Amino acid sequence: MLCALVELGIRHIVLSPGSRSQALALVAAELEQRGMLRLHVRIDERVAGFTALGIARETRMPAVVVCTSGTAAANLLPAALESHHSGVPLLLLTADRPPELRGVGANQTTHQLGMFSPGARLEADLPVPDATDPDGDGEQSLMLRQVAADVVSAALGAGTRAPGPVHLNLPFREPLGGDLPRWLGVPTTELTAIAEVDPDAAPVEEPSVEDEASGALYQGGGGIGGADVPAEPEELPFVLVRGPRTVVVAGADAGPDAETLAHVGGWPLIAEIVSGARFGRNLVHGYRRLLADPLLGGRVERAVVLGHPTLSRESALLLSDPDVEVLAIRGPGEPLNLNGATTALDAVAVAPGEPDREWLGLWLHASREASVDLAPPAPDADGLSSAVPEERLGAIRAELAAVRSPLDRAALVDAVWRATWPHDRLMFGSSRLVRVADALLGGKKVPVHANRGLAGIDGTIGTATGIALASQADGVPGVTRVLLGDLALLHDVGALMLPPGEDEPRIQVIVGNDGGGTIFDDLEVAAVAPPAAMDRVLYTPHSARFEHLALAYGWEYQRVTTRAALDQVLTTSVGGRQLIEVPLPR
Repeated sequence: MLCALVELGIRHIVLSPGSRSQALALVAAELEQRGMLRLHVRIDERVAGFTALGIARETRMPAVVVCTSGTAAANLLPAALESHHSGVPLLLLTADRPPELRGVGANQTTHQLGMFSPGARLEADLPVPDATDPDGDGEQSLMLRQVAADVVSAALGAGTRAPGPVHLNLPFREPLGGDLPRWLGVPTTELTAIAEVDPDAAPVEEPSVEDEASGALYQGGGGIGGADVPAEPEELPFVLVRGPRTVVVAGADAGPDAETLAHVGGWPLIAEIVSGARFGRNLVHGYRRLLADPLLGGRVERAVVLGHPTLSRESALLLSDPDVEVLAIRGPGEPLNLNGATTALDAVAVAPGEPDREWLGLWLHASREASVDLAPPAPDADGLSSAVPEERLGAIRAELAAVRSPLDRAALVDAVWRATWPHDRLMFGSSRLVRVADALLGGKKVPVHANRGLAGIDGTIGTATGIALASQADGVPGVTRVLLGDLALLHDVGALMLPPGEDEPRIQVIVGNDGGGTIFDDLEVAAVAPPAAMDRVLYTPHSARFEHLALAYGWEYQRVTTRAALDQVLTTSVGGRQLIEVPLPR
């Protein structure tokens, strides 16, 4: 199976060790030795799943996750759900006991098929291998090649228009080990490598193959596990007529298409910080306050949505308004329909005609008024060079005060944003800091990632590590920065581990440490909960020492308390893994 996936262009396998999956592991190691793929080993399956998710987010090609049976497979569920809701292709290969050992109390055995059904694009319980195929040209190998073609196509969105997870359950009987087949020795240049698979291409029809002992059935070309979804015909773009007072709303992973649409239509652009569209002339700064303004947000007649908006209540209220026409470009996961009348579209085009310059002008004028300059104040050059002692000393005191000023959340997000450039990558955790960044930061065209499909706190460092490994392949420059809170880091602390001998990415994990979950301080619960109970079950204070964690996992550690020190750390050349702690007040 792994060889067939490599033939189709799969280049990354993330593997967690286990007995039942040992054959897959040894084949992966051999393929890595021959230079046919990159292998990443993680002892924690949850970390492995999110690492593969990060690789796939960056490359837009499926990464493979391999694990053993039982709870190992269950630990892939968080990454699989995020893959489904955010539209990231992912291939989950779980080893299993053969059918005769299921449901009879055998060790490390549970019902694995269906574990990922709610989001799986395709899933199958493949036949137990009943014979070796040393030359790779037997009936079983042909079936596996067809399976591989179908699952890669499905993961890329064939038939569903939305990439996502695919699950193959692979049962093995003992003996679990043996000699590697000879056809693994085929030189890479002789493989039928396909760098890209057309997600709309119909799979090739093949005869079905049945394993008599297991009863497992795979029908080539018709989908796996009963999850066959017919391809939808291409539709003409929906034409957006001129006239209605319109805004373009860009949620997570909207990408630059949102900015292009706003520019062509002459409409205000409401772009979340995680959208990948926060740039351009029509970008609205301080959009939350402006959406709440009856003269601006209160007069919107039509909203065109790209991506998955999740970061502000003001956007949610707009998209829930039954009096606003909401048009949502179809994306992954569940279709957007907060107002019960949203129209889902595959593509849009803008009708010719003059834009409503008055409408756009109102928004841009208010945007300028709402923009915030978070840059540190420039030194008083005249005062520092003055011959008058009082003026010079005053300028020196002001400069020292600015240098020594403690960091707050606004200064932290601004420093990270300013240090990041198009050749870098920026990953936001689902922490309070991403909402601060969304409220305050200006426009900049940089690659931004965030797991906002389900907006879970888990997997942030694992995902960012996968992004870093993929984006820096073959010597490509750049640094991956991760901005998250202390609880998000502690939730994914196992992802700090990197096996000896694997490539070390250039990555900076910047953790704003306010001692617990202060995101709850801004919610309604803070006004009604008893303080002691609030701290105990929501704020959840901790006493973790991040410098000790960094030492244990082999990371360089920096603790910074001022803007000047943070700017210096962020702009100094990065050679490996850095954990940067920024203490923050509650």
